Amino acid sequence: MTETRAAVLVESGRPAPYAASRPLEIADLRLDPPGPGELLIRIGAAGLCHSDLSVINGFRPRPLPMALGHEAAGEVVETGPGTEFVPGDHVVLAFVPACGHCERCVGGRPALCGPGAAANGAGTLLGGGMRFVAPDGTRPNHHLGVSAFSEYTVVSSRSAVKIDRDLPFDIAALFGCAVLTGAGAALYSAAVTPGDTVAVFGLGGVGLAAVLAAKAAGAAKIYAIDLVPDKLDLAEKLGAHSVQGGPDATDALRDLTSGGAEKVIDTTGVVPVLEQAYAATRPGGTTVTVGLPAPGAPLSLPALSLVA
Repeated sequence: MTETRAAVLVESGRPAPYAASRPLEIADLRLDPPGPGELLIRIGAAGLCHSDLSVINGFRPRPLPMALGHEAAGEVVETGPGTEFVPGDHVVLAFVPACGHCERCVGGRPALCGPGAAANGAGTLLGGGMRFVAPDGTRPNHHLGVSAFSEYTVVSSRSAVKIDRDLPFDIAALFGCAVLTGAGAALYSAAVTPGDTVAVFGLGGVGLAAVLAAKAAGAAKIYAIDLVPDKLDLAEKLGAHSVQGGPDATDALRDLTSGGAEKVIDTTGVVPVLEQAYAATRPGGTTVTVGLPAPGAPLSLPALSLVA
């Protein structure tokens, strides 16, 4: 077995500030060796994503205790039977392990893999196993098949993507969630094409990745919307036109785009902002959201606007 230290969520929904309520504990754990199709990974770098916060605050209920973290890169230390990886490989870890065989995987939508989603919800690896072992013999759950807030972790090989060894781990880790989500929203969900007018609401890591991907796809104009001046300044340096967020953002965008943008991406998970994003989309355009709203938050849209 491999010894590791990990940040383990013991109870969700504790009040902020978390420095006082301590929903996570740093625990000394052991890891079983990787099983068939699995890898033992030494974590090189991990990012703290808002999705982690959504588990901590209870917005995304998960089985507990759980070794958290899902945005990471690292090095393969040991392989189970039946993988194409070798010790020393550098990898980015993906938060939806795609089985490669279900209807959605075969249909070209691996991010919607049914077995992968089921394993994530159950707190197991893709094959159903749990590899962390606590001192009392209990098994902490896995977070999205990754559990990156640990010195070492075991993952399905279907959660790993090999990368060049000269790519720094702290940069590569961002491709495990922020870039994957933001760029994927622009390139695949919104399907930005040359000449499109694009608007991106929310300029965190996901939103800025969407801006960069839209630029790479040849968007004619990109409008970046946020409340924070520093984020707007950075978006402008990346090639976007900044629009101050707030209640007037939709009207400003509609004026700038002569009726709305063709592709609008909301990355905030804030329902009123998503409603703004929808209102800023021109007729026949596409609105994409990749944020995580509060559970039960209602979305109000004028139904007639969907057809006329």
